[in-house]
Amino acid sequence: MRFSRRALLLALPGAVAAQGGDDDRVREGRVLRFPRDHGAHTGARIEWWYATGWLDAPTTPIGFQITFFRHRTGLGEGLTGRFAPRQLLFAHAAVSDIGAQRHLQAQRVARWSGDAAARDAMASRDDTGVRQGGWSLQREPGANAGRYLASVGGVNLAFGLQLTMTSTQPLLLQGQAGHSRKGPLPQQASHYYSLPHLAVQAQLAREGRATAHSGRAWLDHEWSDELLPAEAVGWDWIGINLTDGGALTAFRLRRRDGSALWAGGSHRTGDGALRIFAADEVRFTPRREWTSPTSRARYPVQWTVDTPAGRFDLRALMDAQELDGRVGNGAVYWEGLSDLFNDAGRPVGRGYLEMTGYAKPLSL
Repeated sequence: MRFSRRALLLALPGAVAAQGGDDDRVREGRVLRFPRDHGAHTGARIEWWYATGWLDAPTTPIGFQITFFRHRTGLGEGLTGRFAPRQLLFAHAAVSDIGAQRHLQAQRVARWSGDAAARDAMASRDDTGVRQGGWSLQREPGANAGRYLASVGGVNLAFGLQLTMTSTQPLLLQGQAGHSRKGPLPQQASHYYSLPHLAVQAQLAREGRATAHSGRAWLDHEWSDELLPAEAVGWDWIGINLTDGGALTAFRLRRRDGSALWAGGSHRTGDGALRIFAADEVRFTPRREWTSPTSRARYPVQWTVDTPAGRFDLRALMDAQELDGRVGNGAVYWEGLSDLFNDAGRPVGRGYLEMTGYAKPLSL
């Protein structure tokens, strides 16, 4: 029934831009093709581009997150004009100053008709190119195709951030060649790839002063129609740049009682050998919790994570890294810079931990 309705909508005036083509469908065996699949898949219901990482500072690192979300509303498909609310674009940004124990955050939301020529808010289908007013993320073309430029700025913001992120490793296709299962049913899946170990050059502006930094980042791009099974209230996820040049991804979808409904991830070694984890090969065990004074949600900020690549201890570098997105897409979640240790207590990586569905069940 869903696909017959989709075919009908595609026949309506102005719907092609909003709905996209057949290559927007998430399906097993689909070959991801680039640069096209760096761009937006406007026929898929949800999509995001996620850049997380850290900036080196004299004593302690500074974490950062820049995220662009796209949501196909299913509304206004038969309408023409640039005000038709076919798509919503959300953007979140945060800076975690570990030394000062300060977490700064900002967000934006705009509607988008799907018109590629829109000025204020749009997402290119040809390549990574997402814009929301003065915020943007784009992949450079041609000889600089491995470089991403990101910008967060505007009036009344507590910070501004300009990033140049340069690829140092090939794409990491998550799941089976980029098809990542997210539940027991075949349709509960996404197309998903990562770019670990991006080299970062940044300008961070705070309180009228800009400072230059270098650092490291991780970029995720994912799109789906059915990311969450009905029983899932949220997920726990890590993306870690390992000190030996490898990359570790692990996630689990969580039921209301805290048990795992589904899990997965991957480990790519420094020399490029890749192992994809099966659903029964990943386990998250909480060790220490922090209670948000804002949402009253209780987040585990230290975990034992068991994977085929080993048992690890994950520790948040700062407890208060919750992002309150209720004025935008409604999500309240924890997204923060964390360090990874092996079972002997030796530091082996750094990256981001994401936890959703603790304040309230996540709705996508």
